[in-house]
Order: sequence, then structure tokens, then C-alpha cells
Amino acid sequence: MKRREFVVSSALGSFALLMGRLPGVAANATVFGGAATRKILIAGGNYNTAFIRYMATLTGKSRPKLLFLPTANADRADSMIAWYKSCAPLNVEPLVQESFIASTSQNRGWDEVLLSVDGIVASGGNTLNQQAIWKAQGIDQVLHQAWDRGIVLGGASAGSLCWFEEGTTDSRPKELSIVQGLGFLKGSHCPHYDREPGRRPLYHKLIGSGEMKPGYACDNDAGIYFEDNDVKRVVSTRADAKVYYVSRVGGDAVEKVLEPERIS
Repeated sequence: MKRREFVVSSALGSFALLMGRLPGVAANATVFGGAATRKILIAGGNYNTAFIRYMATLTGKSRPKLLFLPTANADRADSMIAWYKSCAPLNVEPLVQESFIASTSQNRGWDEVLLSVDGIVASGGNTLNQQAIWKAQGIDQVLHQAWDRGIVLGGASAGSLCWFEEGTTDSRPKELSIVQGLGFLKGSHCPHYDREPGRRPLYHKLIGSGEMKPGYACDNDAGIYFEDNDVKRVVSTRADAKVYYVSRVGGDAVEKVLEPERIS
């Protein structure tokens, strides 16, 4: 090997070792120019053991640290118990980070917690309240750092809607409405597409009228894996669960079915 080739090879090897030591950089992160592959795995509803197992594989770790962030349901104890039960069959280290905290008991910053894990699952619940709390606490900015570092993000319902620019929500009184999300994923999202009767007609109305950007609708038990803003895989845990891309054509909403692969 020529000296020039040896120097370059050694430098790249040292850089790879350094990246492996950096907190928050997934073992399988695609790194070029310091940028990791940004990953989000969503479901329309029911982020069960199969989705958590798939998230674990996306981290590239043999025993990944997966953290549950139940802000949207006000840190409900039963949701945390359900999280641990869903993780029990898997070779993962399940963690929970509450958002309703006090400095007397929370001695680590949001960045110290959220950037030290391999995957983050946001709970279902009230998306509007979730967004308000995350922004007030600065959690939204840390989540963006996590995404940029290759930490896998995900969730269902409010936990899927939160990553998009906008979508349909039941977070307000009386009727379904529009909510703004973090905007990591461009366009809109509608969860619970097959389980809540008002979701599909409202989503069609908003997209057909131009009030909402085109986007992705997911049935319960069906979801999408994104790298950056590219759909890499469409998955489901139920035979008839589907994913749709809904766009505007001539003033009408048009559905395109994205047939999922089964995961278990």
C-alpha cells in the first residue's frame, strides 16, 4: 500500500472508531460527512411488540436501549406498564422518560437522557398537549438532534402524528381538527384510518380542498419506515391493515394504496 493510501485509510478507520464512541450514534448509522441516516418508524395505531422488535433491528445494536416518552398521555402509569410488557419478549433495554417532572428528582437534562438511547417511542394521546409541552421544555429541539444522530424515532397515533408537519387530531373538544407537528417528515398524516369513522372523510376533505398537504394515512396495525423523508418499507401486523398515500388531483383527494409487508 502506498503511503498516501495508508494515511487516508488510517484516518477513515480512526474516524469510524470515533463515531462508534459518540453517544446517540447508532451502530448501523450511515455516516458520510458526519451525517447519520435519519430514521422514523410509525404506525397508525397499536405500536406493539412487532413494531418494537422492528425498531430494535433498525438500531443495529444487539441489545438496544429503547425509551418510551409518554408525554401525550400525561405520563399515565398504565401506558408505562404496557410498554414494559410489550418489550418483555425482546432483547432490548426498555426505559421510560416522564415529562411531568421536578428538578428535585430529575437530575439529568433532556439531552443527557434522549441522546443516550438507540430508539425513542412517543406514546399515543393528546398531540396538541404533547407538542406544547415538548416546545416549552425544549424536548422538540433535543428530538431533532436525536433524529440527526441516527437514533430511531417512532410511535403510533399521537406518537406517529407528532413527526409530521400536520395532520388530523382529536386533541380539541367536540370534533376532529388540524394539528401542527414537529415537521421532521414533510406533508401530513392521518392515524387510525380504519378505526375512527371521522378520520377518512375529514382527511379527504382537507386534502381535496387544499387546506392540508398531501400525506400518509395508516390503518391501525400498519405503518411506514422512513429514512429522511423517503419511504423505505411499508409494514403491518394484521392481514387487512393498509397504508395510503393521499394526494390532491383536480380538487379531489385521491388514495393510492401502499401494500404492506407483514412483520411479527
